[in-house]
Amino acid sequence: MKLRQFGFIAALLTAASIAGSGALPADQTPVHEPAGAVTVVDLDGLPEVDFGDTEDELTRRGILRTDVDACGPTLSGHQTISPIFAEDRLVLLWVGDPVRTPEGVAAGTPIAEVRTRYPAARHLRAPQGTYRFDGLLARDGDRAYLFLHDGQRVRKVIAGYADWAQRAFDEGHGPC
Repeated sequence: MKLRQFGFIAALLTAASIAGSGALPADQTPVHEPAGAVTVVDLDGLPEVDFGDTEDELTRRGILRTDVDACGPTLSGHQTISPIFAEDRLVLLWVGDPVRTPEGVAAGTPIAEVRTRYPAARHLRAPQGTYRFDGLLARDGDRAYLFLHDGQRVRKVIAGYADWAQRAFDEGHGPC
């Protein structure tokens, strides 16, 4: 390779490098979650909220809010989590992204990954003629995760008491 060719290639690489660097336009700036920002819901609940807690107890501790314009009470600091109460006790949490199970399953997770991480999960078929999602129920004792899915990806994660998760699926109830 001649010195002139080497210089030309070096100049092209330098120009390409300069053209590809710099700030992204405002509408293309990636949004990164701060480290530790992902909330984990397990079969006990959340770090500050346990299944079986009463509405009064959570309100007294400042965790449950009823003063917001939503379809029901909300949890302070958890905009993508909807608590479901029965007989004044927390029985289910409907969670959205970025909330994950300890195994890393969240809305958007491929069903194949869910089946790998929860091999004993039982398939639940939505009634024909409805616009409801199928489900996978991963039960552990009296608790369970219910993963509502479109056949490809998880659309909603529900955690809580297994009987209430099954009932929510069977009856087609949502948090609102």
